[in-house]
Amino acid sequence: MTFGRRVFLLVLAAVAGAYGIFRSRHPIKVFLTGADTVAEPPGGRDVPRPSGKFPVAAVGGRDVKEMTRRAVALIGGFGPLAVDSRTVLVKPNVVGEKSNPSTTSPVVVRAVVELLYEAGAAKVYVGDMSALIRGSTARNMELTGIAAAAREAGAETVYFEDHGWVRVRVGGRYLQEVDVTEWFFNVDRVVNVPVIKTHRYAGYSICLKNFVGATHFSQRPYLVDSNHWEEVVAELNLAFRPDLNIIDGTKTMVAGGPWEGRAVATNLVLAGVDRLACDAVGLGIIQSFGQWKPLEGISPWQMRQLKRAVELDLGAAGGEEVDLLIESLDRDPEFIALMEQAASRIGSAGGKSGGGPVTAKGQGQAKI
Repeated sequence: MTFGRRVFLLVLAAVAGAYGIFRSRHPIKVFLTGADTVAEPPGGRDVPRPSGKFPVAAVGGRDVKEMTRRAVALIGGFGPLAVDSRTVLVKPNVVGEKSNPSTTSPVVVRAVVELLYEAGAAKVYVGDMSALIRGSTARNMELTGIAAAAREAGAETVYFEDHGWVRVRVGGRYLQEVDVTEWFFNVDRVVNVPVIKTHRYAGYSICLKNFVGATHFSQRPYLVDSNHWEEVVAELNLAFRPDLNIIDGTKTMVAGGPWEGRAVATNLVLAGVDRLACDAVGLGIIQSFGQWKPLEGISPWQMRQLKRAVELDLGAAGGEEVDLLIESLDRDPEFIALMEQAASRIGSAGGKSGGGPVTAKGQGQAKI
């Protein structure tokens, strides 16, 4: 870290402290307290690819818990996650105090926690760290309803700024090492629960971007290299891979973001183990509304955040590697049409077909 950047961080932390941004830990301590230990990237489970592709499930409907259950079932269920008698961290997006879709829906958080306990989890935690200028994470979890949802489902809330850090060597172009919350190492499994939204600086925010909330403030993209937000986000993901991604698409932010923007009720949940495949599907959904200029006229795979992640070999490299499975619980033709559009955009990557159109199959099910 350069001297100038360190001074800037300390001044920013002091201002934040003066306004009482953190309830339980002074921000100067957050900046000055480095990692306690050094570790290799803990990784995650090997990504199952039964069809030779990365499966992503999209389930539409109004019953959020059943949508979540079905989405996970379509990619193999909770069995492969092996959560029985294990501890699990659920990592939502709690960037600030704004309601869904700026942050993950508390209804989705509750559903995920309940389903993990039903799958046999011994203890579930819900944790994140909000943006520096958006107030304490504890406050934001309360204001968004996420804390109440977590408690009602039997989970314990944790706020990463109150805990230690582990330094992970990544050897990227913009980052050589990343300090991540110790909570990724304190539990047996991590379930990433982001929301689908646009982002004024990073282009979009889904699975990859949600990891930023688990990294030290000094490594936020705008402090590392403000001209390469998206590439920095991708490189941060070298430090950790979640075991499962369950993506909140009950409302989708289709323009603006990350705190405020144009939202559309899309009434869906995505699930997948591969972050890149999930992000591509989410990007296809956002693009289908045609309201976000940074996404105009390009394939999701050419978005800089996703493109850099492909270069780093973090997961799926194109539409031909994504197995998109969809199911509409209420047989909603608008949902099917939305996913048809998203599938078409994903399949345009590299000029290769993503597998053809969606066709009805069984109880509102379809496979792309």
